[in-house]
Amino acid sequence: MTDKFNIMDNATAHFKDQLSGGLLSIEVPEWGATIWFKPAFTFAQQEKIIHLSNEGKMVEAMIETLIVRSLDKDGKRLFTHASKTRLMNEVDPNIIIRVVGEMNQEIKDEDVGKQ
Repeated sequence: MTDKFNIMDNATAHFKDQLSGGLLSIEVPEWGATIWFKPAFTFAQQEKIIHLSNEGKMVEAMIETLIVRSLDKDGKRLFTHASKTRLMNEVDPNIIIRVVGEMNQEIKDEDVGKQ
């Protein structure tokens, strides 16, 4: 029989390894930039995205995803929540859709490669 404390320790250690793993990247030539992101992120980080999606606010959920996930090569955030209005009104939505879509695809590809 598995010790319940051992399972929790194993579960948290596994997730900690995922969070501390290397960064993935996406080239965004239109912005002259490379956007880096972690292959995993916490429920706390996903909470607002899930809430917005459940309310049918898919565009805001996508912008929130971009804000929360986008990092520079040193792991520092590229956007703040103060950037939301500009991202929604002054940035090409097709590029945002592509970037967020590629982030999600890279994560799926990474997961498939681990199996």
